[in-house]
Amino acid sequence: MTSATAFTAACIQFTAARDYEPNIRVVCELVRKAAGQGAELVLTPENTGLIEPIGRLRREKARDEDNHPVLAALREVARASGIWLLIGSLAIDISREPGVPAGERRLANRSYLVDAAGRIVARYDKIHMFDVDLANGETYRESNAFRPGGQVIVAPTPWGRLGLTVCYDLRFPHLYRALAQAGAEFLAIPSSFTVPTGQAHWHILLRARAIENGCFVMAPAQWGEHAEGRKTYGHSLIVDPWGEVLVDGGDGIGIASARIDPARVAEVRQMIPSLKHDRTFAVKDQASPSPPLAAE
Repeated sequence: MTSATAFTAACIQFTAARDYEPNIRVVCELVRKAAGQGAELVLTPENTGLIEPIGRLRREKARDEDNHPVLAALREVARASGIWLLIGSLAIDISREPGVPAGERRLANRSYLVDAAGRIVARYDKIHMFDVDLANGETYRESNAFRPGGQVIVAPTPWGRLGLTVCYDLRFPHLYRALAQAGAEFLAIPSSFTVPTGQAHWHILLRARAIENGCFVMAPAQWGEHAEGRKTYGHSLIVDPWGEVLVDGGDGIGIASARIDPARVAEVRQMIPSLKHDRTFAVKDQASPSPPLAAE
């Protein structure tokens, strides 16, 4: 467990456009503003680069890591501002990366942790793909464009260990248990939650992940109406390990910041030491016939 001193974390909330340049301007300005207000760790939402709802255009606009304008701009802002930065996610062209079949155009929904020198210290590819049909008629098939990741990532920071996840991952509690058991004290959950699912589940799920694992949860979110009428829920949250909401970004573009005391993690985990009580178990289908009892 870390003995780091308290720090200020800030979640950026904005409405991503479908092209890079307007997003670079808005996000860089908000990150600089957050740093100017004293934030030492700044987090941006999922799809920080752009929200392009048309699959063909999304693939055309995607860039590889070495040539991504948003990644380059935000690394420079982190360096110039002297802050750590969690870039919620970017659509990264991984066609030339190891393991991708030759000639196959694939993307990763990739999160980046950048240190105060502008160096990439961790990468995480979103594991769970948002393939759903909502009751209001909205349909999403994230797996049509993105290759899911296959590794959980826990990264060191000056204040403790940070577990990286993205949006739909939130609905898979075993992922967060694995991160906590691997030493995570903070959980990053950058998101682009839809309005219907956000209204129903956002606050509940984020507070549950914090409580279950005795972790701080930091969840920067997209907000507003995007291209082709897509709407996201906002309400960027920072939640403490007891499940208390420290800040709620509500609606609108802005910054939601809170003071984080890493010692609170140890305090809560001592009160409810559930991480020490995990056990393996078998699952039995009670509907299956039981074998007859042996005669005495």
